Amino acid sequence: MAGPTPAATGRPRTAETDALRRQRRGAVLRRHGPAPVLAAQRPAGPGHDPGHDPGHDTGPGRDPARQDRSVIARRHIRQRELPGAAAGPADALPAHLHPVARRVLRARGILDASALSLELADMHPPGTLSGIDAAAALLAGAIAEGQSVLVVGDFDADGATGTALAMLSLRAMGCERVGFRVPNRFEFGYGLTVPLVETLAAEPPDLLVTVDSGIACLDGVSRARALGCRVLVTDHHLPGERLPDAHAIVNPNCPGDLFPSKSLAGVGVMFYLLGVVRRNLRERGWFGRARPEPNLAQFLDLVALGTVADLVPLDRNNRILVRQGLERIRRALTRPGLMALLRLGGRDYRHASAADLGFAVGPRLNAAGRLEDMAAGIRCLLEEDPDEAARLAGQLDELNRQRQDLQEQMQSDAMRQVQTLLAELAERELPPALCLFDESWHQGIVGLVASRVKDAVHRPVVAFAPATEGSGLPNSGLLRSGLLKGSARSVRGLHIRDVLARVDAGTPGLIRTFGGHAMAAGLSLERDRLPAFQESLAVAVTAFLGGATLAAEVWTDGELAGDELGLPLAAQLEDLGPWGQRFPEPVFEGAFDVVDRRLVGGAHLKLLLRSRDGGQPLDAIAFNRRPEDLANAASVRILYRLAVNRWRNSESCQLVIEDIVD
Repeated sequence: MAGPTPAATGRPRTAETDALRRQRRGAVLRRHGPAPVLAAQRPAGPGHDPGHDPGHDTGPGRDPARQDRSVIARRHIRQRELPGAAAGPADALPAHLHPVARRVLRARGILDASALSLELADMHPPGTLSGIDAAAALLAGAIAEGQSVLVVGDFDADGATGTALAMLSLRAMGCERVGFRVPNRFEFGYGLTVPLVETLAAEPPDLLVTVDSGIACLDGVSRARALGCRVLVTDHHLPGERLPDAHAIVNPNCPGDLFPSKSLAGVGVMFYLLGVVRRNLRERGWFGRARPEPNLAQFLDLVALGTVADLVPLDRNNRILVRQGLERIRRALTRPGLMALLRLGGRDYRHASAADLGFAVGPRLNAAGRLEDMAAGIRCLLEEDPDEAARLAGQLDELNRQRQDLQEQMQSDAMRQVQTLLAELAERELPPALCLFDESWHQGIVGLVASRVKDAVHRPVVAFAPATEGSGLPNSGLLRSGLLKGSARSVRGLHIRDVLARVDAGTPGLIRTFGGHAMAAGLSLERDRLPAFQESLAVAVTAFLGGATLAAEVWTDGELAGDELGLPLAAQLEDLGPWGQRFPEPVFEGAFDVVDRRLVGGAHLKLLLRSRDGGQPLDAIAFNRRPEDLANAASVRILYRLAVNRWRNSESCQLVIEDIVD
């Protein structure tokens, strides 16, 4: 694989670029009207905040925002409420559950044993996914007739896993003429753009299948049809007012779709489609002794990875997909590339968790799409040879290190912008939304920066970077200079895509392109329109809030007694996973006496704590903290998770500190 391009490594810091950065910085941060109010839920713990992007690695060794704790918004700690007696009896859950585990589940709406069953047979059937039968017939027909199929993916982990899933499954079902393309974000931009389609003009495929994209690519789909391609769109993003003129569309979020789960990731949509394609081929008599019918469950490790990495809500259907994928990984029934990425992240596959996928594998896979080309990540997932897969995974790991370095620099720049704004505002509130821009920023990293700043200030944040020369625009064949690419992250209760739609409706043409979800969105606009966008964004956010307050709330599962702090409860909570979006891992609060403290790994605070109820001291770890953060306190109040610490074939209970309250 070629080394990183100049765009991937960032520009040298010079007096000239610093001056430009200061000039741009001052132009985009202003106050706009009174601060609104929104009581928004912010779950404690990494990986469980909607819109939170795991690409920044929350594990040991990195904390770009550490020196900027002064900008962190004040948070209100709330305990999760249990459903009332009318919601169902507490004893409908299995009798063997620890009382605390029962409390945790009830607070998440799990009220009976059947809701804990996460078998494939418990999944929603595909029949209510609108368009899936027509799409399956289209794809099965192409396979049976020996036609060429091109899978066009997306440049994030969801798109990469969905593309790999499609390639592997179609090959297993006997598709002999299948290939893939993934748009390079710097050359073509997001999705099935016209410039990307034009590269297929010399030899267009018979059938073009999108993964995790396409629902907003009206012009790209039309151009593909003009070239003689049939187009099948699979996506999960929210559609606009018009749908693309594709031959078939599968998207649970299309108007009128009756599929019960609207939270499928792109890879989940593809998994459902492939299952119906297999059924269609079976009914055609396609499979036999010479061509055995494949078990598509063998690829659930990819479905689990894409689902977790895309931060979709883990409703029961998605929890089934993730649980089943994790069980295969734990039995070493996984792709060699995924196994290699787990090892590089220092994770034990035998105890793989959703957090391992989100914080060890996902960032390394995403690094390819952020800095170079996601084709490298897809090749790693497709590779059958373990040695070659390990080599490809090593390249992804190196790209991830470069991503970390770039993000650390950009994160520091962003936090300085926020600190400067706070100083200018004195005692006044921050504006309802922040727009950040720096001339030297990298467009592949701005989403991570927006996520980190959003976590700190608890309000929507849009981070912009100059579009790399030659970037294509979605739904357009134009190549523009003076263009900015932005990435938005929002807080619970404020739908950022709807906010952008209001800005677009109020000032048509202000935003060149936009799309996304409730908690995250992407957009592009002309550089000279940035001040106008900042102003319109603040007005739109204020209107959406309707006078409410942007108050950060940290939800906990209450306090634990001293005799509840131990391995039995920690192990049972681990077994009740996967935890993730909208099904957050339990976080507890409590006061402890500090028996000992020391620095480990050069960056982390290791504590020995004793419950106020007495008992044996407990190990605790606070990543990216130092002993001076406790100011020699004899006691401490913390928010923490119970974890199973495994070391040299022994297991013990460890408190993983999420925050030090006082």
